[in-house]
Amino acid sequence: MKYEVKSAEKSTVKITMTFDAKEWEAANQKAYEQTRGKYFVNGFRKGKAPRHVIELNYGKGVFFEDALNNLFSEHYYDIVEKEKENFTVVGQPELSVDDISEKGAALVATVAVKPDIKLGAYKGINIQKVEYTVKDEDVEAELKRLQERNSRLVAVEGRAAENGDTATIDFSGSVDGEKFEGGTSENYPLVLGSGSFIPGFEEQVVGMNVGESKDVNVKFPEDYQAENLKGKDAVFAVTLHKLEKKELPEINDEFIKDAAGAESVDAYKKETRERLEKQAKEKGDAETENNIVKAITETSEADIPDAMIESQMDMMMRNMEYRLGMQYGGMKLADYLKYMGTDLATFREGYRSQATETVKSQLVVDKIIREEGIKAEEADIDAKLEEFAKAAGKTLEEYKKDVDASQREYIANDIVINKLFDFLKANNNMTAEPVEKPAAKKPAAKKTTKKAEAEGEEKPAAKRPAAKKTTAKKPAAKAAEEAGEEKPAKKPAAKKTTKKAEDKAE
Repeated sequence: MKYEVKSAEKSTVKITMTFDAKEWEAANQKAYEQTRGKYFVNGFRKGKAPRHVIELNYGKGVFFEDALNNLFSEHYYDIVEKEKENFTVVGQPELSVDDISEKGAALVATVAVKPDIKLGAYKGINIQKVEYTVKDEDVEAELKRLQERNSRLVAVEGRAAENGDTATIDFSGSVDGEKFEGGTSENYPLVLGSGSFIPGFEEQVVGMNVGESKDVNVKFPEDYQAENLKGKDAVFAVTLHKLEKKELPEINDEFIKDAAGAESVDAYKKETRERLEKQAKEKGDAETENNIVKAITETSEADIPDAMIESQMDMMMRNMEYRLGMQYGGMKLADYLKYMGTDLATFREGYRSQATETVKSQLVVDKIIREEGIKAEEADIDAKLEEFAKAAGKTLEEYKKDVDASQREYIANDIVINKLFDFLKANNNMTAEPVEKPAAKKPAAKKTTKKAEAEGEEKPAAKRPAAKKTTAKKPAAKAAEEAGEEKPAKKPAAKKTTKKAEDKAE
């Protein structure tokens, strides 16, 4: 077998494999031996008909398809391995037959490869260095959240419901006198003033007393998620069974010891500030590094094959599915899409732009690493392993016994990336622009409500999550830079060669 590799359009290569008459005959004989059992010929038991008889009855090219696929499997992957210094395959090959005759055959595999990138300027450019500052108010906010997490609900007596209370209610909704699906619930704990129900509902519960029943009149928003309820007037029969308010613990040294394990309030504040400052630095560093890569990527050029973008989109979809399962108690992507009113293809396509940017950024990073010869030395890896060993209370030699090749490679890659950004920060004009520490995320309790909504629980009194819908239709899950994943080339389906092989045989 001889092969030839030629560059083709849009970062693809054509690998032409040429087989002489002897190789082609051997491939057809092998195909005959493998498949003869599926051909029926009068006068012969199944699987016992000679090759020439089968070819006479089914056509000269009856074994071509299997012969070509066998030759592909036997040689393609070896060629890719031999040529790995020249190109990196990033997709599945498309096959075509260049020639078939008694003198031999020529099979062409056209496959996408990782493109070379034309780097823009990556030294001496102006980059915004992001630095977050931690204020006393941030530390106090953390202390307040700790207090909130350790609050308890106590019964309210002698007064009507107020905003901030948790009202345990029964409700039953109807539109034009008819009850609708999901409009009824018993012993539902509603935090008044939370805005979790549609406008006007909670405001009318405020002022009710325990044991009281009343009709709450509301109007569903025009863009409510349930089509049959959009813009409709509704009446909810509401009964208030229980009223509770949040009681916060006193903040003192005893509370801090019990709730946070710190020795005192002052010690907790000190530890909290250190933690917030560490998080602020990590966040600032990450955003600074993103700014560096973005600035370089914008002036770089690459002809990115579709296979790389599609692969990145697949990875983003898998990550989305994983996050849904982890954050929302096993929620399925299909349920999420149904709630968002979209389909899989549309949702996936929304990732294309982000996937393209991610792939290009990865190509930029890889190119600079090669250009500057950045690598992880053995001493660098051992130094990192020694850090891990000390944290685990082991010697370096003891720790290294449990580190396999893949873990070592992961550590090496991490070292290379850190060296890369140290290099880029040192060789560009970093302009500091301190910003306040971003507000903390919403408390976890809100997630429960969103989960219920996302899973399609029809609570018609629940507020329409408009912002969430907008986000979902443009996948804005800003995952940290997701690493590209290159799929190994797979054996193509036999149908890809069938028609062309048979045409050549005629």
